[in-house]
Amino acid sequence: MDNVTHTLFAATLARTQLGRAGRGTTAALVIASNLPDIDIITTAGGAATYLKWHRGPTHGPLGIVGIGLVTAAIVSLAYRYIPQLKKNRSGNDAREAAPHASFAMLAIVSTVGAALHVLMDLPTSYGVRALSPFSWRWFSADWMPIIDIYLLIVLASGLAFGLRSAHAKRWNATIVLTLMAVNYGIRAAAHHQALVAAPRLMGPTLPQPCDPAAMRSGIIDVWPRAPAAMSAMSALPPGKRCLVEIAAIPDFTGPFSWRIIAQMSNAYEIYQVDLLDERLRASDTAGDVFWRQVRRYPNVWTPVVEQAAASRLGQIFLGFSRFPAARSVVDAQGNTVVRWTDVRFVLGVGMSDRPRGGPDMFTATVRVGPNGEILDERLGGR
Repeated sequence: MDNVTHTLFAATLARTQLGRAGRGTTAALVIASNLPDIDIITTAGGAATYLKWHRGPTHGPLGIVGIGLVTAAIVSLAYRYIPQLKKNRSGNDAREAAPHASFAMLAIVSTVGAALHVLMDLPTSYGVRALSPFSWRWFSADWMPIIDIYLLIVLASGLAFGLRSAHAKRWNATIVLTLMAVNYGIRAAAHHQALVAAPRLMGPTLPQPCDPAAMRSGIIDVWPRAPAAMSAMSALPPGKRCLVEIAAIPDFTGPFSWRIIAQMSNAYEIYQVDLLDERLRASDTAGDVFWRQVRRYPNVWTPVVEQAAASRLGQIFLGFSRFPAARSVVDAQGNTVVRWTDVRFVLGVGMSDRPRGGPDMFTATVRVGPNGEILDERLGGR
């Protein structure tokens, strides 16, 4: 989730029992709820370095515990050495007000805040490497967009309407947490319905699964998968293809609008579905051609593509990308330009989610010479 959502959620938690553990717990919750994203400092090493480390160790078990201890130390030292924090709002010494939370309590509260940051990132389509550095695989439930405007509205409204009294704060925090649970529940149910509707969208174009046993069946999706099978699937006879996976990616506009990504053996197909569309519930859809409303992105793995995948950028990007569509062309000098695009972030289909400014982090380009040497590698499609 975005940091505004993390901050508002932390402020809401501060109105529950977590915030009543002593002075400094609110600050600890807000800091710890944002500190996992400190990995943004890796952008100093370039966009590729950022992709390598983003949502990595700071979102893993060691990072969560470390953030809890660091945050507790920051808040404890601040309340000890900053004079303004030693006074309560009426100007009295802090010892006459609520007692300061102990270091141990601040560490516990901060660890909870950092852990909830990771748990809020997990249901997003971006995912999180929740076990790093022990495992660098990504995990995602695909329920939430990176920015959920409805969640932001609920959190901001709860904080605004709870300003009148301590009782109002606690009561509004309870209401907000309940509405958040309802929102997550609706998103989860809608995600399941989108996956159920996917075969109907694809109609007669739906091929047989490449490996029925490998088709996603659980709530959590995990990647990257073993890349060895990609070239084998791309090498199917002309006109033959199989279905690798179907995923439903949430839209920013609401819980009933979803982007269906069907990974075939040689391409990705993207559909947009509105679960409120009555045609999905009609018994006779012979006249509806959902499957014609599709965007296709080739994904052809050749020996040269595999060589490019072994490059530094190739390994970083393929370690990050969930749905890397591979294309390759030979330029006038006889070099092969290999390009991967993560189709989760392509333009079109009712939503643009490419980053503004700077290199396009969701497209990687590697130029390979006739002898297999890596001539150039960069993020971005140009």
